[in-house]
Amino acid sequence: MKAEHNAAMELARDIVETTGTHLFLTGRAGTGKTTFLRRLKEDSPKRMVVLAPTGIAAINAEGVTIHSFFQLPFAPYLPGNSFTADGKAAYRFRFSKEKINIIRSMDLLVIDEISMVRADLLDAVDAVMRRYRDRFKPFGGVQLLMIGDLRQLAPVVKDDEWQLLSRYYETPYFFSSSALKETEYCTVELTEVYRQSDRRFLELLNSIRENRITPDILTSLNSRYIPGFRPAKDEGYIRLVTHNHTAHDINADELSRLPGPSFTFTAHIEGKFPEYSYPTDLQLELRRGAQVMFVKNDTGGEHRYCNGTIGEVTALSEDMIEVRCNDSGELVTVKPEEWANARYVLDDTSREIREEIEGVFMQYPLKTAWAITIHKSQGLTFDHAIIDAAGAFAHGQTYVALSRCRTLEGLVLSMPLTEKAVITDDKVETFSREARLSTPDTARLDTLRRTFYISTLGLLFDFAPAEAALSALTRIVDEHLYRLYPRQLAALKEELERFKENITGVAARFAVQYKRLTDASEHYADDPAIRQRVHAGAEYFKEQLAPAIMLVGKMRLETDNKEIKKRLKDALSELNMQLSVKDALLSHVIDEGFSPATFMRQKALLAIDGGAGVTEKKSRAARKGRAEADIMQSAADVTADDGNPRLYSELTEWRRAEAARLGIPAYMVMQQKALLGICRHVPRTKDMLCRIPYMGKRGVEKYGEEILRIVRETADD
Repeated sequence: MKAEHNAAMELARDIVETTGTHLFLTGRAGTGKTTFLRRLKEDSPKRMVVLAPTGIAAINAEGVTIHSFFQLPFAPYLPGNSFTADGKAAYRFRFSKEKINIIRSMDLLVIDEISMVRADLLDAVDAVMRRYRDRFKPFGGVQLLMIGDLRQLAPVVKDDEWQLLSRYYETPYFFSSSALKETEYCTVELTEVYRQSDRRFLELLNSIRENRITPDILTSLNSRYIPGFRPAKDEGYIRLVTHNHTAHDINADELSRLPGPSFTFTAHIEGKFPEYSYPTDLQLELRRGAQVMFVKNDTGGEHRYCNGTIGEVTALSEDMIEVRCNDSGELVTVKPEEWANARYVLDDTSREIREEIEGVFMQYPLKTAWAITIHKSQGLTFDHAIIDAAGAFAHGQTYVALSRCRTLEGLVLSMPLTEKAVITDDKVETFSREARLSTPDTARLDTLRRTFYISTLGLLFDFAPAEAALSALTRIVDEHLYRLYPRQLAALKEELERFKENITGVAARFAVQYKRLTDASEHYADDPAIRQRVHAGAEYFKEQLAPAIMLVGKMRLETDNKEIKKRLKDALSELNMQLSVKDALLSHVIDEGFSPATFMRQKALLAIDGGAGVTEKKSRAARKGRAEADIMQSAADVTADDGNPRLYSELTEWRRAEAARLGIPAYMVMQQKALLGICRHVPRTKDMLCRIPYMGKRGVEKYGEEILRIVRETADD
């Protein structure tokens, strides 16, 4: 396929690589959509995840299914983060840390065969992405590449499911997604067809695809209706049918008619490989003379066959299959092939998103092929086909069947076509017409690039999330710990006001500056004045972040209340992450300069493990230990809020040791409020100790002597 100079492909690639705009890449059968995706995967610098709606489509796209990646149930999704089956099922997000890091760090989400994706499934994806990325942006702010042809196979939706979903969606198609309607996305249509070269046949296919059916078109197509057609065995005709059971019955009947013994070849499966993703039969039964289709390209480098090549079994034994390819006449000794079931993981060293093999399916790359369903023929090309499209029951089925053929002469209709067999959806046609209008011209593309540049700068100089995290921590201390930590609360409030004035407020005014400079510059990406301003801004804000980082670094807050303790830990963790990531990004821009591509890559890496990035890989245990130390440490560096930091340190260590000895939580030995009361009042007798709040007579009886000893030794010192 010579697609190197395809203008539409180049435009699509430009949108994906130089902007953050969502893209719907479409085109009729054979225009190179699969080629585009393959090349994008090979050489794009963006961190991408490739998904598809079905197991077979995912295998073909070398990705994974939407449901498996996002761990979604198959029940309909209803707006409001819920799935329902019979009105009862619900869904809760349960992702591993690695999966969360992949979601947070991806730049591009690719969905292949988008025509088969329902609107509610796309909204479910949006819900997950918002949860783990930016909850205010559709799909969490990640760029979306949707590939497919709406004139081909439609999404599957049962009547009872549509009764439920129709309350929320105008159509079941992906373009009715509520999240997608919130976005601005472009459409690029590939128009150069590589599968067919017969111009008259192309015109007929386009007429079917676009629902422009005339008596003349039907007459031309029906000229290929040949009653009682029985092809010669060596012609290699394959029959495309509408239903699975029809294909199965035809293949079983034809196989049974062949003389000689049958041989069954059982696939070998290693690891995890779900049944719905099997690329061919688990039990492959063949006889000499059987018509077969290759279901995988030749991996031996000789290009003897490809996915969809038809042939005849000429010899076989228990461990050998020989096939003569119909198109070339070449005899091929077929060897077993492997298909991988993969999942996305983060590389331990580079922290790049990569595919990890979970399971392998090993089988001869063949299936009996007197007949296959139209659905399973999608993506294949045949020289000769008998088409049973008169019984088409779904939008796009007839077009998919007809477009599998290279030429009009290569197809035969088993029944004449009528207008009723060409099922189209008016809403698809309306959307397709409107979508063409969103294809960007040169000026629009330049605007999208400029917008992406400015929005990426906005991410660098957006301090609102950090301010929100600081405000949340301050609010928790103010509401629940103000009596325990009045000085630390005062410090937090003071820092919050300084942050608003010197960072967030200045950033808002700075945004006006760099937007004005960028809009006024023709070559904004290389403009020295813009580079200088961005560098100076990065230096200023890094300096201004330092006091907040220092304050949070020495913040030591404790409470025995489990609920407040968790909220406190989460708030401190979020604030630490926001500050550390922002500080690292500013340092990167100061040292390396600013470009959207390098900045987004660094941002993605820093998003992994809350900013550990590439250079600081920590074990889970180490991260947990560090977090606990940062948040809950109370020994030696307690603040002056406690009245007597050294005494507090000794009492805390004693309480921890006693709790460890008894195997109970520390608060069950003695509440923290009691420790703080001892530090402030420094009791010298048991009577004085009894008057300390939260001590109680039982506490004095049990620990009074030990506590007074610690008080005497520490306070006297």
